[in-house]
Amino acid sequence: MLTLILIGLLGGLITAVSPCILPVLPVVFLAGGPGSDTPSAGKSAADPQAETSPATGSADAARDTLTVPAPPKSSRVPNRRPYAVVAGLVISFSFFTLLGVTLLTALGLPQDILRYVGLALLVLIGFGLIFPPVERLLEKPFALIPQRQVNKEGSAFVLGLGLGLLYVPCAGPVLAAITVAGARGEISGDIVALTVSFAVGTAIPLLVFALAGRRVAERVAAFRTRARKLRIAAGLLMVVLAFALAFNVTDTIQRALPDYTSAAQKKIEDSDTARQQLSGLYNNSNKQLSRCEDGADGLRSCGKAPAIDGIAKWLNTPGGAPVDLASQRGKVVLIDFWTYSCINCQRSLPHIAAWNDAYKAYGLEVIGVHSPEFAFEKNAGNVAGQAKKLGVTYPVALDNDLTTWDNYRNRYWPAKYLIDDKGTVRYFKFGEGEYDRTEDLIRTLLKQADPQVQLPPKTGQKADDLTEDRTPETYLSNLRIRGYVGTPLVDDKATVYRFPADIPLNSLSLDGTWTAGYEHFTAGEDARLAFTYRAKNVNLVMAGEGPVTVLVDGKVTKTVQVDGTPSLYSLVDGDTPDRAKLELRVAPGIQGYAFTFG
Repeated sequence: MLTLILIGLLGGLITAVSPCILPVLPVVFLAGGPGSDTPSAGKSAADPQAETSPATGSADAARDTLTVPAPPKSSRVPNRRPYAVVAGLVISFSFFTLLGVTLLTALGLPQDILRYVGLALLVLIGFGLIFPPVERLLEKPFALIPQRQVNKEGSAFVLGLGLGLLYVPCAGPVLAAITVAGARGEISGDIVALTVSFAVGTAIPLLVFALAGRRVAERVAAFRTRARKLRIAAGLLMVVLAFALAFNVTDTIQRALPDYTSAAQKKIEDSDTARQQLSGLYNNSNKQLSRCEDGADGLRSCGKAPAIDGIAKWLNTPGGAPVDLASQRGKVVLIDFWTYSCINCQRSLPHIAAWNDAYKAYGLEVIGVHSPEFAFEKNAGNVAGQAKKLGVTYPVALDNDLTTWDNYRNRYWPAKYLIDDKGTVRYFKFGEGEYDRTEDLIRTLLKQADPQVQLPPKTGQKADDLTEDRTPETYLSNLRIRGYVGTPLVDDKATVYRFPADIPLNSLSLDGTWTAGYEHFTAGEDARLAFTYRAKNVNLVMAGEGPVTVLVDGKVTKTVQVDGTPSLYSLVDGDTPDRAKLELRVAPGIQGYAFTFG
């Protein structure tokens, strides 16, 4: 369980600095802002219970004038609003992600009601900042709590609860595991630990941001002297944000930003350790899909395409009729797993729409499988409206119970699966990027299905390819390795290998004695490995005991001492992307798992 908690925590930390979190940052920053500090005694512009100002005749007016000097620092009660906001967000997000679907179903309530409750709370808190009587009304339920400072932070905690309902982090395997478990009501100790650790991981950067807002409010004179005006501005911002979220205005901004955390997220959440820890998410059917790796260089046979099952409703089909995958024999099928609030999915949709427009007449059938990340995404009206807005005209299956998601052993939003004309999965790609490669493979499968077909020019959909020109992640696995050249690999048997005369770009080879297994390659006597790559940085996950000598273009650059369980070791750390030949001279017994490039 400790490993699972660590994976959840790291996944949450990465998520909290991703573009998907941007809408809540202004609110979190202002959570500890103007009017938050409450003196422990005496008059205070921030305390609605302060004595009435003779000049104004009301506590609210005293708050507005801010003419009363601030009490000494030693007499001020610590401002805990940032902690209250983040605590409310963690509790709300964790509870409703796991139990929201079950509760709403049991009560017969619409699946998107939680989102509207969150929007309403955000508006209410905004009005509370603008109109002090509303804030006092929000804090009234907390009056039963003996500690007065806790009472004063009641509205901040309510704000956190509302943000937790509107919180839509970027999706990855960890959040997928939590979402699937919550959707099915399969709540275990491991899932609860994963959820809480993920929520805490996302909360840490948000808390730092909120504390920074508090610090600014305390240190900058303009915040102290114009506290009332700034409270009103903060309230207006929250109301505007609520309407922007309600009408998905924030999505446009998020789509314009690159997903700068995707590489780190994939390295943590899609590592071999993470896959093993999250494996309980999947059933034991369709194991052949696990034999193929994400984003392979070419087409492979990954087994028969699983069925599209458990669909609540079909969109963009005549009369809402289902699309039977078996009836698509003779066509090339692209299945895209997506969900409408996922920014990563939104950025990939224009590419899929372009392929649908270009190749539908030539035998391509695109099917969108909408597998919801959150309860409000189960609402068919919401999906239909967003699909139209995002330009999705091809058939969409509402996979509300995540049955088809599970059939495909999927872990990502978005995820694309290419199926040939005989019904075999030939390729899949998790996440964004590699659009040019995917289109090439679509064209190859269309030509295999009909050798006489005359295809139109390529659409050129590669503008925001995330991995262009960089050597892709490569597993040292006899079933998942890509770009291997040289002596044919022998499964699970110590074998002597020899380097070929040439090792092309993005290719690797072995020399000396190696044992090639499914999980890792193990070095024997005189073991060497060569890899021609293009990247700034090269890393390798290794385990065992002993030295590894690193050569770049024939020159020794360092010696890495491997010591213990599987860990990531830096082999090359450059300033600019270079094409080079890497050679490793590996001590016997050392295990190599996966290369990553940056």
